[in-house]
Amino acid sequence: MDTLHLNDPRVKMVAHRGLSGFETENTCAAFAAAGCRSYFGIETDVHRTLDGQFVIIHDDNTRRVAGEALEVESTDFETLSRLRLFDTDGKTVRRDLILPTLEEYIRVCKKYGKNSVLELKNHFAPEDIDRIIAVIRDEGWLERTIFISFDLPNMVCVREKLPGQKAQFLTSEYTGDLEDTLKKYRLDLDIYYRALPPDRVRALHEAGIEINVWTVNDLSDARRLADCGVDYITSNIVE
Repeated sequence: MDTLHLNDPRVKMVAHRGLSGFETENTCAAFAAAGCRSYFGIETDVHRTLDGQFVIIHDDNTRRVAGEALEVESTDFETLSRLRLFDTDGKTVRRDLILPTLEEYIRVCKKYGKNSVLELKNHFAPEDIDRIIAVIRDEGWLERTIFISFDLPNMVCVREKLPGQKAQFLTSEYTGDLEDTLKKYRLDLDIYYRALPPDRVRALHEAGIEINVWTVNDLSDARRLADCGVDYITSNIVE
């Protein structure tokens, strides 16, 4: 089994949580698998641990990926780092599958020359966003990083600290005030693909707003969205 190939130069393809259609999501194995393919970028999710470290995981709780239920932001990093994650069958535990650090994720992106698409999960204090930025800057990868978040204050904070940075506001719906919000804070859009009104793509582009859509795992949907004019497509399996 292999990825589905869009092969459309108009669109930048982003691997969702790494190549999560083939390797356990948000692991170095998934990031490396995406790195070996044609993806423009590798998306992931970052949380702050109880002791102020930055760890890569999507959920607030570790039960789905590791069996043991630990609240990520209420647990210290050392405890989280001892967890072994399930393979893609959701049952088999692999010793090489652990929760990566932010640094490890960035280093895999850098090794393979892939852009980082970093979701700030939940709300971060401004000082923590400062520290995340510092980690990425120290790795020499800030110019190749796109910040995304469902939390608008996170995105506003990133925009204030990094006026020229790529930053996309995540949303699962297209509300009436969305375009005004994006224009006000000079943010791009990262939206659930079924919620994007095709007739708004041109207006968004005319306002200088780029469009990322998630999570597109059907090749026909990917082709339709490319024809519609989206700039990025985030997928578990399409490259």
